[in-house]
Amino acid sequence: MDRRVVITGMGVISPVGNDLTTFWENLVAGKSGVGLIESMDTSEYGCKIGAEVKDFDAAPYFKNPKDARRADRFAQLAMAASVMAIEDSGMDFDSLDRNRIGVMVGSGIGGLMTLEAQHAKCIQKSPSRVSPFTIPMMIANISSGMISMDYDLRGPNMCIVTACATTNHSVGEAWRIIKFGDADAIVAGGSESTICPMGLSGFGNMKALSTRNDDPESASRPFDQGRDGFVMGEGAGVCMVEELEHAKKRGANILAELIGYGVSADAYHLTSPHPEGEGAGRCMDMALKHGGISCEEVDYINAHGTSTPLGDICETKAIKRVFGSHAKDGLIVSSTKSMTGHLLGAAGGVEMAACIQAINEGVIPPTINLDDQDPECDLDYVPHTAREAKVDVALTNSFGFGGHNASLLLRRYDG
Repeated sequence: MDRRVVITGMGVISPVGNDLTTFWENLVAGKSGVGLIESMDTSEYGCKIGAEVKDFDAAPYFKNPKDARRADRFAQLAMAASVMAIEDSGMDFDSLDRNRIGVMVGSGIGGLMTLEAQHAKCIQKSPSRVSPFTIPMMIANISSGMISMDYDLRGPNMCIVTACATTNHSVGEAWRIIKFGDADAIVAGGSESTICPMGLSGFGNMKALSTRNDDPESASRPFDQGRDGFVMGEGAGVCMVEELEHAKKRGANILAELIGYGVSADAYHLTSPHPEGEGAGRCMDMALKHGGISCEEVDYINAHGTSTPLGDICETKAIKRVFGSHAKDGLIVSSTKSMTGHLLGAAGGVEMAACIQAINEGVIPPTINLDDQDPECDLDYVPHTAREAKVDVALTNSFGFGGHNASLLLRRYDG
């Protein structure tokens, strides 16, 4: 039985908007969500900039407001985006089989803020002062657990942790589970919040972060010759992944069809991508094979495009290898990380939302700050300004430390 899989709901919490509409409007407007970090003192840090979520109140998204206070920020963001995705899907769980509806909302790092704060209490005060909620607050899988409990969803439930590829793997494996027949719908995505002393120092000391502190809004500049590292962001992106006939039976508004999923490993280096983009290329190839389409049918790629010196070149090489002449003749690529910063494990969720919006709105978000394009990054990256274009098929890439690669292939759904 060929079970087709569609997306029927989206939820976004991001540095450029705490709902899908605001997020999309600001992407199209080319608005940067990067600024000087306000949530902590950065005086002793080389990097003082980040893409923070502003004006966020978690309590309304929890059935019990006390649970919001007992959740790390990454779990609060995950719950908010999940509630939005569920509401957007219009799904009435009371009329459905909850044993066949799952949750797969992952995180690349999990509750780093909780771990940091409780460790300080343990060392500076006393082990007895450590909160009994420490472990459930910090474990990365707690978001999936909390979402399932709030909605009594008893289907497949797990948490994938693959650094910056986390969301794409979560959505892709949800796709696989539904196609295999073990679930009818899965709330899938990712969440991250690590703008804290350990996160900033850990990434900073490995020289991964931009230090363009004097001009934060232009610091994230994928494919630009002046890029000097990524800008850490926070947020969550979650979607409702659903079997097509299940969605049609309940009269769902189908946002896009998920037709392909690619997964591979570089097997090369702890943090650096393969210099020729070999693993990334195989990953995109697999997504195309699953989708049963040729490379020429892909209209738009939302690139991983982190604004790191090596990463952007390697992804460009991978795209050129996979797409051949189409890479420079018709294929459009952009990196929305130029505006949102890098949401780490949550990046794929908000970027998939950008792809779905591009398909349905006929607009491709730009790569801002692309003032001096790197000669080795020689594709059409939609510099500065959004572009009207018909998008029938979009691909989104996410690549993580450890050599984890994941690509999702989306197509317009026309019934």
